[in-house]
Amino acid sequence: MLQKMAAACTRWSTRWVPDAWVIAVILTIATYLLGLALTSSTPYQLVQYWGNGFWLLLEFAMQMSLIIMTGYIFATTPFMSRLLDGLAQLPKNPKASIAVMALTSMILAWINWGLSIVGSAVFVRYLVRHQRGVDYRLLVATAYLGLGVMWHSGLSGSATLLVATPKHFLEQDIGLIPITQTTFHPFNLLLAVVILVALTAMGPMMHPSREETVEADPELVHGKGFEPPERLPRDQMTPALWLEYSPLINLIVGISGLLWLLWYFREKGGVGINLNTVNFTFLMIGVLLHRTPASFLKAAYEAGTFIWGVAIQFPFYAGIFGIIKFSGLAEILANFFTAIATRTTYPFIVVWYSGILNYIVPSGGSKFAIEAPYIIQAGKNLGVSLPMTIIAYAWGDMVTDIIQPFWAIPLLGVARLGFRDIMGYCLLYFAFYMLIISVAFLLLPMFVAF
Repeated sequence: MLQKMAAACTRWSTRWVPDAWVIAVILTIATYLLGLALTSSTPYQLVQYWGNGFWLLLEFAMQMSLIIMTGYIFATTPFMSRLLDGLAQLPKNPKASIAVMALTSMILAWINWGLSIVGSAVFVRYLVRHQRGVDYRLLVATAYLGLGVMWHSGLSGSATLLVATPKHFLEQDIGLIPITQTTFHPFNLLLAVVILVALTAMGPMMHPSREETVEADPELVHGKGFEPPERLPRDQMTPALWLEYSPLINLIVGISGLLWLLWYFREKGGVGINLNTVNFTFLMIGVLLHRTPASFLKAAYEAGTFIWGVAIQFPFYAGIFGIIKFSGLAEILANFFTAIATRTTYPFIVVWYSGILNYIVPSGGSKFAIEAPYIIQAGKNLGVSLPMTIIAYAWGDMVTDIIQPFWAIPLLGVARLGFRDIMGYCLLYFAFYMLIISVAFLLLPMFVAF
């Protein structure tokens, strides 16, 4: 039954869901039509609002690109390779391998979702090399848990870090909200721990019997991951190449960066954590751990292949933001949410509204630009605190991630599987996750003052 449902979902997605950029254009048209229908703006004015908004998210797009790039750079360092290889040798049976995969994927995603994209894919290979008999489909589905259920509650959450970053595009409306009030809010931390424990326990229980287990392709088990460039023989080294293969350059940059971070956090403390400092930290650590410019730049070059979608899509989502903000559509949508919600039900409604929209717009950052103008205003109208609205958005943004194939593309590319191969297990993870999140936000007003 489950496999039939998975196959049906895959067929539907393949037939009806276009490329993410096409979706951005369709959403632009839909927003334009809403503006015509619900506001007093003329067709020409709406085009002006669209164009005026087009470049408002350039800084945000660069920050999102750097999260992916710095995460990849860090994940491909020799240190991470040795660490993941060592962890892969700890489990002694297939079910234990699934549990370790779940823990690793979700912890990496809480630290940095770009790191989890690559680190989880690399860890899959190490696990199947050291543990035979593990079901490969379940292992890859579990590797997707970090991006599917955890990342937006952590240190690289798009919305939570954005509102803590000076000069963000909503600063004039909401000011700065430090992550001590969002990411490190007790409710957010407790819910993250509950999800971590619950899904780590669930994974091994889904492992099929030995007869039904599908193991990894032996060719994949012996495949190579990231390989640093080979150093040329001494007689072929020019002064330029000597610099590229010298650790001196990386040491100067990395140590200087860490010294700046030491000064910065002494001055700012935990409230100084934002998108820029997270990216800066991972960049400097990546520079140090890659040791040479040649290795660092090769990793950066490979990471560049993952960021093209952000670069081309974000301006169009910024255009949608422009229409919503400048036409008065934000106030109209905010009034709608105000009318259908109460102060106690609003976080739950935001969770599910964001989750449904996430299946169409699978990007926590660009989607936040679409939603933020009206969900924040509606929260203000109802008396819900800004941090709690952001937390509700962050968890809602993840509700449907585990059944959304967009961010699984890099993982599936490395694993050499299709999304249909893991969809059955992802649906089970989704059902359990959905239940926990729904209960948590329905009970939220009983335990948290907002």
